[in-house]
Amino acid sequence: MNSAPAPLIHQLTAKARATAHARSTACPCGAATLADRPDGIVVRHADTVAKAHPEDTDQAELTTRLTLAAHHPGILLPPLAPTPADLHDRLVTFWPYGTPVDPDTPDAAPWEAAATLLARLHRTPAPPETPAMRGPAKAARAVARLRDAGPHPAALPVLRAWDTLPAWTRAEAPMPHSGTLCHGDLHLGQLVRHPAPEGPWLLIDVDDLGVGVPAWDLARPAAWYACGLLPPGEWARFLAAYRAEGGPAVPADGDPWPALDVPARALTVQTAARAVAKAVAAGRPLDEVEQSVVDACDRMATVPPQLAQDHAK
Repeated sequence: MNSAPAPLIHQLTAKARATAHARSTACPCGAATLADRPDGIVVRHADTVAKAHPEDTDQAELTTRLTLAAHHPGILLPPLAPTPADLHDRLVTFWPYGTPVDPDTPDAAPWEAAATLLARLHRTPAPPETPAMRGPAKAARAVARLRDAGPHPAALPVLRAWDTLPAWTRAEAPMPHSGTLCHGDLHLGQLVRHPAPEGPWLLIDVDDLGVGVPAWDLARPAAWYACGLLPPGEWARFLAAYRAEGGPAVPADGDPWPALDVPARALTVQTAARAVAKAVAAGRPLDEVEQSVVDACDRMATVPPQLAQDHAK
């Protein structure tokens, strides 16, 4: 994976430093690059974070998403500025630093907080100008990267599973009509505590925020559970908290899988496609977790989505 050009990283870091110093005359300083990926470059200076968004980011849509985050500070981390800046033809946004989920303490993962925030987001009215949630587009990009990566024996079951999905999940048709405000890329890396280090949990990363099918936001933990990667107790806690907060993605009781099955399949394919593409690029075999999602794709391809209401492994 290609890193960002050094001048962009250096100038983004300088912007973060200048913003941090403008916020506090007693800045403790200290800088770090938090992410350097095609879908975003993120740097931190003290309590300020700067993000350079992908080159194809639409400025009007990003501004709308920033406005939504600013207006719902109890759900989404508010930005430090209402509009993006421009740096080397990349849109840049600035955020307060929040304490992320600790990956080394999985037993303390905030599944209930994630579910509660999602339910509140899904019940939030979306302004008429809100763009579409971009989850299906991200899944389609992952499959495109898999096709471009070159031959691999695991690619075939992933692509077969992809071909069984409805057109809207592949970003080939509009999503079913919904005015529901969705995050679009929910995982535990999208939660931080703010004010750091012990403030309430908030959702971050508005790049995919928009109106769409709310079940998409539950689909990744649902897929992990179905693949055996998320323990039943943690999935039960997540689902119960979402329902307790009145989340509309699934019925208030009873079987949630008729609503979750198709989005969970799409997220399983997306995860598998990314895993195989990375393995091809690194010239290595799949690890155990990666193989488990490929195996799930292999099983999915034999059962049409509309008939798959039993998620049993």
